Amino acid sequence: MAADDEALPNLAGDVDFAALFEASAEPRVFKTGQAVEGVVVLIGRDVVFIDVGGKSEATMDIPELRDDEGELTVALGDTVEGVVVSTGDGVKLSRKLAQKAANRRQLEDAYHAGLPVEGRVEEANKGGYDVRIGGQRAFCPISQIERGFTTDPEEHVGQIYTFKITEYAEDGRNVVVSRRALIEDVEREQEADVRKTIVPGADLPGRVASVRPYGAFVDLGGGIQGLLHVSEMGWSRVSDPATVVQPGDEITVRVLGVDNEQGKISLGTRQLQPDPWARAGNTYAAGQRHRATVTRIADFGVFVEIEPGIEALAHLSTFPPSGRRDPWRDSVTVDEPVDVDILSVDVDKKRIGVAVAAEGSAPAVALAAGARVTGTVHGHERYGVFVFLGPGRIGLLPNEETDTPHGTDLTKRFPIGSDIVVVVLEIDAETQRIRLSRKAIRTAEERDDAEAYASRQDAAQENSFGSMADKLRAAFNQTDT
Repeated sequence: MAADDEALPNLAGDVDFAALFEASAEPRVFKTGQAVEGVVVLIGRDVVFIDVGGKSEATMDIPELRDDEGELTVALGDTVEGVVVSTGDGVKLSRKLAQKAANRRQLEDAYHAGLPVEGRVEEANKGGYDVRIGGQRAFCPISQIERGFTTDPEEHVGQIYTFKITEYAEDGRNVVVSRRALIEDVEREQEADVRKTIVPGADLPGRVASVRPYGAFVDLGGGIQGLLHVSEMGWSRVSDPATVVQPGDEITVRVLGVDNEQGKISLGTRQLQPDPWARAGNTYAAGQRHRATVTRIADFGVFVEIEPGIEALAHLSTFPPSGRRDPWRDSVTVDEPVDVDILSVDVDKKRIGVAVAAEGSAPAVALAAGARVTGTVHGHERYGVFVFLGPGRIGLLPNEETDTPHGTDLTKRFPIGSDIVVVVLEIDAETQRIRLSRKAIRTAEERDDAEAYASRQDAAQENSFGSMADKLRAAFNQTDT
């Protein structure tokens, strides 16, 4: 005999094959509520036949083995698990306990086996719901009826849901169930697959779980939630997220970022909408007047919305001075419609500069060197006086052009808010800086006076020469006679 043969144990002496065959041929005995496992051996029109060992076969209704799309989830040879729900006319398995078939004993078996049960939500009460499972009454806390916050408790009344029994006491007189527990079980099974789809740039379906002042949490499936920040809800400024989405809304979101270490997912819906700035360069230009709405008031000016998604800034320098602090704060109110004149457009930086125009006023005309205009004193610096000439137009009146004696207190001579007449000396084409003068007015007036005097002198001389000629002519006439 070979060495290998000598090493083999005497299996025939150790195992009674006849006893094993006899035991395998004996039908198994099952109890209601017992969890069993078997192999699919036949798929019928209404039921699936499952070999559960020995001479025993069990059945399971086809609908329990279909997914949400109605596709069958098992094939011949697959192993399935279920709980015995009846043994009277053959062994019947189920993955959940049907609502109409449940009695107190079956509820207890389902509780111990972790078998889901079907129930009908009868009514909402303080803290939760009365649920009818067959002839038995159960209680579902309001926090367990769904995964998120329940805004309208009445929306669940009359619905038939699948629940998990979380508490069974007092011989079935105290039964507590949870729908949320089953939802979370399913989500945990789906989590790994869902995470694979959550990558930056992906557009995913989601369900709004809750709304907060700073945004909304969106359920992406598998128990995974992301934050849709209020700033990413649309191109137009959103002050209250609740005006855009509500809990339960089905929406499509774009994944903006994933931070696996922090467990944070950033979402957006703005990116799924056309960017209004894409056509702003062809729509808006300096010199135009548009109707806008005041959106917010800042320390440096006022923001207005020209169209949804396009905001413009009316800088504080575009408001006429009044001698009071922050005059623009009192001149407009949030949500007020106003007329604005466009001063500048920078599409690349998504910036538009505007000036709030007085109601009914005509658009500002272009300034030119030599023009004589009336402005309003805007402020003072050691080198001169700033003069407001119109929306977006502030010129500098240098000290040497104020036409005042050296040492004059210009803050008293030209108080903020007072009118002042000036002449435009020059306008820088690149920087649009405007240089003004009062001295030029006096110089011009003196020049005008001098020219007027010279004109009068010329006229007087002409008159004088004319009189002498007349006298000589008269004298010659007398001599001739």
